[in-house]
Amino acid sequence: SAPVYDILPIVDRVGGGDSFSGGLIYGLLSGMSCQETVEFAAAASCLKHSIHGDFNHVSRGEVMALIGGSGSGRIQR
Repeated sequence: SAPVYDILPIVDRVGGGDSFSGGLIYGLLSGMSCQETVEFAAAASCLKHSIHGDFNHVSRGEVMALIGGSGSGRIQR
């Protein structure tokens, strides 16, 4: 299981599943534990909902910030 994130507004749902899958693959290939991998994938998918289009433009650092408690979902660039 992974935490529930309340990211609003949802800009575009397209690509959320792809972002989850990409986060899952990244976590597995980078040596994260199973729990860390699921949490990374869920956070990546959640942040994707705040981006228009089919491509997730967030960085690893932005995903890790959300996991670490930056519940605002605000992307810092």
